[in-house]
Amino acid sequence: MINKIKILRNTFRQYNINGYVVPKNDEYFTEYSKVNRLKVISNFSGSAGIAIILKNKNYLFTDGRYTIQSQIESGKNFKIIGIEKLINCNLFKNLTLGIDPNLFTYKQIKKFFLKFNNIKFINKNLIDQIEKFKIIDKNPFFHLDTNIVGESKNSKLNKISKHLKKNKSDYLFISAPENVAWTLNIRGKDVPNTPMPNARLIVSKAKKIYLVANKIKCKKLISQKILNSNEIIDVKEISKLKGNSFIIDENTCSIYFENLLKSKFKIKKKEDPIYYFKSTKNKTEINHMIKSHVSDGAALTKFLYWIKIVNKKPITEVQAQNKLERFRKQNRNYLYPSFDTIAGTGKNGAIVHYRAKPENCKIIKKKDIFLCDSGGQYKYGTTDVTRTLCFSKQSQNIKNTFTKVLKGHIAVATSDLKKDNVGKKIDIRARKFLKKSNLDYAHGTGHGVGFFLNVHEGPQSISKNNQVKFKEGMILSNEPGFYKKNKFGIRIENLVYVKKQNKKLFFENLTMAPIEKDLINYNLLTNFEKNYLFKYHLNVYSKISKYLNSNEKKWLASLI
Repeated sequence: MINKIKILRNTFRQYNINGYVVPKNDEYFTEYSKVNRLKVISNFSGSAGIAIILKNKNYLFTDGRYTIQSQIESGKNFKIIGIEKLINCNLFKNLTLGIDPNLFTYKQIKKFFLKFNNIKFINKNLIDQIEKFKIIDKNPFFHLDTNIVGESKNSKLNKISKHLKKNKSDYLFISAPENVAWTLNIRGKDVPNTPMPNARLIVSKAKKIYLVANKIKCKKLISQKILNSNEIIDVKEISKLKGNSFIIDENTCSIYFENLLKSKFKIKKKEDPIYYFKSTKNKTEINHMIKSHVSDGAALTKFLYWIKIVNKKPITEVQAQNKLERFRKQNRNYLYPSFDTIAGTGKNGAIVHYRAKPENCKIIKKKDIFLCDSGGQYKYGTTDVTRTLCFSKQSQNIKNTFTKVLKGHIAVATSDLKKDNVGKKIDIRARKFLKKSNLDYAHGTGHGVGFFLNVHEGPQSISKNNQVKFKEGMILSNEPGFYKKNKFGIRIENLVYVKKQNKKLFFENLTMAPIEKDLINYNLLTNFEKNYLFKYHLNVYSKISKYLNSNEKKWLASLI
């Protein structure tokens, strides 16, 4: 890594810069990518961060989820700073910093470097000059039928057309691949853990579409008559389109594409409406998600029974996550993980997004608690679930802390969505019981989830600042936690969806797997909370017991 930093610094004079900025995201601004330039230069493997390499110093900016992890992976060669401190940071006031305009938006540059005119666009990525990424970009895009997604492409184009007419614009430039996937009812294999098609899309107010993508990957869609060959265009052909104005999303439209469009068209910066269209899942999508979660819950329950009751040998974190993967693979609709499993025992559980690797993972000791956060992509649905387990009697302190996290989890699950109708309000409910003991956690309480797409997807979330109103069909995670550095980590996560019944909105659990009862101090639970747990476990049993063997079934029944 030090050698790579030296090679990068040797290019500074050539481009007349004092430093170079490397973000985590790729050209498509997706969370997961086969191209991770940030890891190449900093060794940091988290899902969010920005590195700034100067002539004599290196900085890595990341968020609260990665405080411990970033120190372990990059602390030797980088000064680690909270990403919130990058905003108008004085460290770079008199320096010229190089960036790749394909990897940043103007909004990001304005946010991080507002006071300074010290950004220089370099149209050649300097990390790519150091390490060549071998990407075989031939995986074909594939189509999902209406009986899977519940809404036709034409219906979706009608919504976009209405939005364009309302905003007096000729075109919408869809720069986020997940929104392209939703609009055209297509998926791809371009990103690890997510069926993402790396493409951009232009939709006209007359409902004409122009897919900016590799034509080889579209062959299947053309042969199936999902797309016409003249609907797939090259970047250079964008300027030939007739019309005056484009709506672009400043959160995902890169500087490169904004400049390209600005040279010919009038630009209107608005949030891509598809984020909102996509966030409310229809009944077909919800039914597929319910089915996927029953399959996933059965696999996870088999694993929980195995690791707590059956297994008598010492195993590592990696062996545990591999065993869980084998249980998931028993289902023919299971495709692959929805993210890299987080399996952390003891002090590793305190690293919020810990990744166990064969060469440096820990053996799961009986005296420690074990945090396992995992999920799957199924035909057709996306899952994400965390359980914290114990294998021996734990201290009163750990049990009390776990119970306070559980109380927050139950408070979220039983929220009155008429009164607490945005994530900001529900986040307070989740933290309330920990806060009484001056405890907290440095991540949001819940993220939105896509339908057979991103495991993390907005605009809805349960976090300190989110003001997006909950609507029927939205899916979110409910995952309060607590992490004691170098000691342990606790998190309890279910996915929920917003259900409407008798004109009332409420959260309904999607996740169907038991919660660790050996870590609960029942004296801290109210009758209401005890009743919730009883009903939840009864529901889990009724949904998944038919997929379990007799011993697994008996064990699950004993938890009700």
